[in-house]
Amino acid sequence: MPKTPEKKVKDKVVSILKEHGVYYFFAAMNGLGRSGVPDIVCCVDGKFFAIECKANGNTPTTLQIREMQKITAAGGIAIVVDETKLDTLGAFINLIRGNAYDGRA
Repeated sequence: MPKTPEKKVKDKVVSILKEHGVYYFFAAMNGLGRSGVPDIVCCVDGKFFAIECKANGNTPTTLQIREMQKITAAGGIAIVVDETKLDTLGAFINLIRGNAYDGRA
């Protein structure tokens, strides 16, 4: 079964998270979860952040935006990552950690 464009983005995001030693998990949508929660929930150095993965220039839904706003209001960080932002995710993680950009994507 071929990978969807969004699955390819998720796989690349996970690879970057692993490279940087970030704790993460995928939010389960099994009927018990909450609709609109970003795809990947992360914690690095005690800081909570969530990533909504998109492909092909797609944008978050109104519900996804509302959930990301709730995360921000609670003191967390919520971002949207697509193919064009993959190469800056490593720098973003370094910023969260309070480190200077180390040149890694």
